[in-house]
Amino acid sequence: MSAISIPADINRKYLEAARQQIAQGDLKKAAQTLNKAHRQMPNDARVFMLAGLMAERAGNIPKAEEAFGQCLELAPVWGPGLLESALFRARHGQFETAIELAEKVARIEPRNPQVLAGVIDIAHRAGNLPMAIRHLQRGLELHPNDATLRQHLAGDLGDVGEHAQALQLWNGLIEEFPQQPRYRMGRVKFNVARGQASEALDDILILEKEFPEDPTLVYYAALARGETPAHLPEEIHRNLFDNMAEQFDKHLVQGLGYQLPKLVAQQLIARHPEKEVNVLDLGCGTGLLGLCLGPMQGYLIGVDSSLKMIEQASKHGVYDRFHHVNLLDALSNTPDQEYDVITCLDVLVYIGDPQPVISNAARILKTGGEFIFSCETGAEDGPDFALQQANGRYTHKRSHIEAMCKQAGFSVSTEEMVLRMEGGQPVHAFVVTAIKTA
Repeated sequence: MSAISIPADINRKYLEAARQQIAQGDLKKAAQTLNKAHRQMPNDARVFMLAGLMAERAGNIPKAEEAFGQCLELAPVWGPGLLESALFRARHGQFETAIELAEKVARIEPRNPQVLAGVIDIAHRAGNLPMAIRHLQRGLELHPNDATLRQHLAGDLGDVGEHAQALQLWNGLIEEFPQQPRYRMGRVKFNVARGQASEALDDILILEKEFPEDPTLVYYAALARGETPAHLPEEIHRNLFDNMAEQFDKHLVQGLGYQLPKLVAQQLIARHPEKEVNVLDLGCGTGLLGLCLGPMQGYLIGVDSSLKMIEQASKHGVYDRFHHVNLLDALSNTPDQEYDVITCLDVLVYIGDPQPVISNAARILKTGGEFIFSCETGAEDGPDFALQQANGRYTHKRSHIEAMCKQAGFSVSTEEMVLRMEGGQPVHAFVVTAIKTA
């Protein structure tokens, strides 16, 4: 990083100690140390930068924002302050400002590898793949043989549809590092995502020799053979949502217009205005349904395979407890007639065969209980469920879902809706309210 206009040695011992204390979570000591540094040099931008990191670690986001602002005011072209401020903004969904600061620090320190890594991270957090690609390409101009940069660039090019360039990078990495499994797995995912799963079979067979029990490989092998797996492996689902947890609500609700939890909460409150019902929220995610329901007189239980999603949901203070487990295990381990309401919103898109979910929901609900769930709409002249390889989600045939519900002892009401927008296009779905009749 470039030097700043203050003697580096005056506060260095305090700053190094404070950074270590923040990393260890000893925030009280860190505050004391930073106070000493501040008294010694009131205009040291480094003190405010670390104060911002400390406040963020303590959960005081307004104080952190104030501290980072003071840091930039004191040292507007200091690389570390700009980078940490940009990363802070990105972590908290302030992407426009984060990108502006990231581009500024990249111009100031174009050859700094720490800046490069931070700027690429910010671009990915913001979902700005063109920006990420541009800086990855810039990094490869500086470090043309860097395998990590090539790997990330291959992934991003594949995601924006630049398949020829992406494949060239994957092929080069595998040729250079034939014993490195992550590059073969990268090419497998690339071929699956572009709808050419059969071309991944050779890589899958090589990987299966080293990882014979890997459920992800079993899933991809089925796709490569033209089969439709019964559900998405938990490992893929969990990683997907762990990576999305911090920005999930803003992305889904504000960015994609997702309103289903709000609509279902309104439906439940209209039917149960006293809220004296016990609710099982399967695939609760960041707790959007609980946030819309508010405090319950009965209990509200959240289930999700992503621990980071549960951590976000717990911040609402509405759920009575959480179970960090996949949906199918949660259902099979729940006693009979335990709940008045079960919700499963935008979750069956990751489960092809819904039979175990529907039959267990019927067992777990009390008589008269409600099972409310959504499915993405599949063609009525197509299979009962179909996998969309490009996004890894399943569509379901409405008539098949309704028939399974009736067979399980439910009366069924179904409503068609646009679930959200994706790539500027509506995602068509249907929402089922199944009432247990006996």
